[in-house]
Amino acid sequence: MLNEYLHHVDERAALGIPPLPLDVPQTQELCRLLTAPPAGREALLVDLLENRISPGVDPSAQVKAEFLGRILGGVASSPLIGREDAIRLLGAMLGGYNIAPLMAALRDDQLASRAASALSGLILVYDAFEDIQKLAAENVFARQVIESWARADWFHSRPEIPARLRVKIFKVEGEINTDDFSPAGDAWSRPDIPLHALSMGHSRFVGGIETIARWRREGHQIAFAGDVVGTGSSRKSACNSLLWHIGEDIPGVPNKRRGGVIIGGAIAPIFFNTAQDSGALPIRADVDRVAHGDEVIIEPLAGRILDAEGKLLTTFDLSPNTLPDEYRAGGRIPLIIGRALTDRARKALDLEPASFFTRPDNPVPPPDQAYTLAQKLVGRACGLPGVLPGTACEPRMTTVGSQDTTGPMTADELKELACLKFQTPLFMQSFCHTAAYPKTADVKMHRTLPAFMSQRGGVALRPGDGVIHSWLNRLLLPDTVGTGGDSHTRFPVGISFPAGSGLVAFAGALGFMPLDMPESVLVRFRGSLQPGITLRDVVNAVPYAAIGQGLLTVPKKNKKNIFNGRILEMEGLDDLTVEQAFELTCAAAERSAAAGCIQLSEERVAAFLRSNVALMKSMIADGYEDAETLERRISAVEQWLAEPRLLRADAHAGYAAVIEVDLDELKEPLVCCPNDPDDVRPLSEIAGEAIDDVFIGSCMSNIGHFRAAAALWEGRSFNAAVRTWVCPPTRMDYRQLRDEARLAIFSAVGARIEMPGCSLCMGNQARVPAGARVFSTSTRNFDNRLGDDARVYLGSAELAAIVATLGRIPTPDRYFSVYQDRIAPREEEIYRYLQFDEMEP
Repeated sequence: MLNEYLHHVDERAALGIPPLPLDVPQTQELCRLLTAPPAGREALLVDLLENRISPGVDPSAQVKAEFLGRILGGVASSPLIGREDAIRLLGAMLGGYNIAPLMAALRDDQLASRAASALSGLILVYDAFEDIQKLAAENVFARQVIESWARADWFHSRPEIPARLRVKIFKVEGEINTDDFSPAGDAWSRPDIPLHALSMGHSRFVGGIETIARWRREGHQIAFAGDVVGTGSSRKSACNSLLWHIGEDIPGVPNKRRGGVIIGGAIAPIFFNTAQDSGALPIRADVDRVAHGDEVIIEPLAGRILDAEGKLLTTFDLSPNTLPDEYRAGGRIPLIIGRALTDRARKALDLEPASFFTRPDNPVPPPDQAYTLAQKLVGRACGLPGVLPGTACEPRMTTVGSQDTTGPMTADELKELACLKFQTPLFMQSFCHTAAYPKTADVKMHRTLPAFMSQRGGVALRPGDGVIHSWLNRLLLPDTVGTGGDSHTRFPVGISFPAGSGLVAFAGALGFMPLDMPESVLVRFRGSLQPGITLRDVVNAVPYAAIGQGLLTVPKKNKKNIFNGRILEMEGLDDLTVEQAFELTCAAAERSAAAGCIQLSEERVAAFLRSNVALMKSMIADGYEDAETLERRISAVEQWLAEPRLLRADAHAGYAAVIEVDLDELKEPLVCCPNDPDDVRPLSEIAGEAIDDVFIGSCMSNIGHFRAAAALWEGRSFNAAVRTWVCPPTRMDYRQLRDEARLAIFSAVGARIEMPGCSLCMGNQARVPAGARVFSTSTRNFDNRLGDDARVYLGSAELAAIVATLGRIPTPDRYFSVYQDRIAPREEEIYRYLQFDEMEP
């Protein structure tokens, strides 16, 4: 084992990264060797036990904790690890499997004092609190643990946020999105943080990681700066990669770092929250006077950035006001957990609530306060009539989703949180990003991750089932709040606040999530859809209208975006089906909104839920786990159906802005142009542009889009000049299209029919050729996402199908002519959505 491990160390060192943590067989062999260590290997063995085993409820941590527990009990011995050493090592394992042996040591006169000290520094104790509290009635050392938690020694023992930080600025001009930090094409390596971090910036800031490494060797602390930082997907891998290069090692947690300073003129809300949770210091400040390579002094508490001579460069507000406590605790998540533990301990000891934590300064609503729909949804999840913007709250998470390129990281976070059972009512894991073209790491994940999630009460989909959002939406409960590890987790009923994998794990493990309630922007639709105008055109009409009102600008320099960090609320389209509504809420991600919600009718939602009940029952019959979780969700949905009522915004609720979209004035399709989802233009402005690839798929699609494409392609000949990709979002859509003989139409025109899932949308597996010109129904068109240097237009499936036939973007006249000929007479048949309760099993 040692020889193989040292060979692995050499291989990783050649890449400039540390070895992987020990797995279970390696840990078992390590423990055996520690009982009779080979000469000359003593220091290596101790180092491996102390520093190279993941903590929490990782399977290797269980082996380690049981070995150390046997040493404490005198059942095993090692010349290198004494009983006191075992206590110290157990105390560094965060929580989970280490708690039981430490509690047992509280009854050992020789070890009790040290065991009490070790337990006092742990916060991931969960139900063990009650056991220690009960023991405290007769055991003085157990009482010392409770008293220590009440004093928050776990917090006060850590250094406060520095008054002054001298840093060297690594600055990237313009917008830096999460794909720049964590490229989709390297998604397979994301769970291996050091390895994945090697890909950071390889197309956006080439040579950047080498520059940072050189500066760090010279003794500099690095602050990453940019005009707009972290837009795009909700990838903790983006933050993980950045912190690997600018952060500090975490004792007892191999291959992961925290800390680091991030400065942005604007920081995307999900990225900001992920930085908070990771123990970093995110600062929103004007960076115009901060140059690449500068040495500056940051005064976090004073809110100032000075040059090396002390001259003021810019000021900022350190927000939220709890950020200094979060930084001191090692992140927002450990602060929340630890603060709750201290509150619980103080209550057990009949002490007043702690005054030494910075508590959120929340607004107090007057008695007649009006609330928006989002404020009511979050309020209900907090047990309140509503929640005002600026309120730090902890809404209950009724539904949580995890997809496969972040799922392994979420699993690691769950292990660190010592989670053995989900507290959220429904946690779903999908495999939509990796099923079609799995790499070796993906195949292993497909075998292991479903059991990991279902053992904790989660619902695991199967490779080939399709896109997580199309599935998760089918399991929702109206008027509730959720989250997911994908920026397009945007519920069409209720509301979701997407997050990085760490916060997703937290929401799953504890059943709630910290939220600084954002303001809302209302988009009010009026008028009627004109013939040939699709829901995707309505989606694109939102940024188009905002641009027209001066609330959104396309250039990244000094960019204006009214939606950034706010909730996008929509009304005026109550009669949409839930499938249609998701096109609108899903696109809130492209607006950089923190969340999106839409007002629908009870009738439409009830029809959707009846269909979903039938689907969930079929899942149970097909052996999906966890069956009990699905049964509970069916019961909750049926309870709502017994009295179907939806929350609605108060008439006089306040918004940061109100944008009116007159559908009567939407006379031609709208298209997002390369390569920015905000750069929306009418079809007439881009007609004639040649196209190489057409993609119809993604979570923005539903079966109506594929029927429409089939209607437009029926009888058409093969067009070899255009590569056409077709990817239904779920296996149910695929089977229905097959049963309707529409797959044959796709094949006849030369379309490449993909396994249900994400396909080209993320670009982590299937990609278009370098420099290709693409028309896509996917979610976003950032640089290099679908292919290297690809130029990507985003629009409707109907328009995409016509583009595939012509090989170019049509004029409005050509588009409407074909639409009226082939779709308009059959709209009722084409746009008929899957109603599982009315279909044969």
